[in-house]
Amino acid sequence: MATRCSSKAALPLWHRLSRIFLCLAGLILSVYALYVEHMKERNDGYTAMCDVNDEISCSKVFTSKYGKGFGLVGPILGEDSPLNFPNSIFGIVFYFLQFTLGQIHTVDAVWGLIFLSVCSIFGCIYLAYILMFVLQDACIVCISTYIVNALLLVLNVLKLNVVKRLSIKKRK
Repeated sequence: MATRCSSKAALPLWHRLSRIFLCLAGLILSVYALYVEHMKERNDGYTAMCDVNDEISCSKVFTSKYGKGFGLVGPILGEDSPLNFPNSIFGIVFYFLQFTLGQIHTVDAVWGLIFLSVCSIFGCIYLAYILMFVLQDACIVCISTYIVNALLLVLNVLKLNVVKRLSIKKRK
């Protein structure tokens, strides 16, 4: 049975504000990525704010074969598969779950947050490799999401320590 923290007030204010800020930042980055991809598909001449030059171009990344289904779903299930959607959709779902589960103060919920964060870090490592060595590009939006995801992992580990400490204190 999950032991629940006495209240969210047990978490420091900076922790709660950090989660809001990071999830909002990640959500904005993901929605912007989806917007850029959509605009670039509609108008090949579209230039995004994050397209600095040929080596620093987010639209190049978002419209590459790796911009949908991590470049893995299409070759396995087919490009027309309903599961082959833009990576930014995964991001939107991830940040929504990070925020929503972040409001639950049980050890089990925090382990869920950590699991999602670790999965996102593996995705970041894979996509960073693709970005640097395959596409040979520097995507400002991508790198920003990698940073947000790493900070969310740290925040979730810190939350686990607080929730565990409080649940032990409550049992005593």
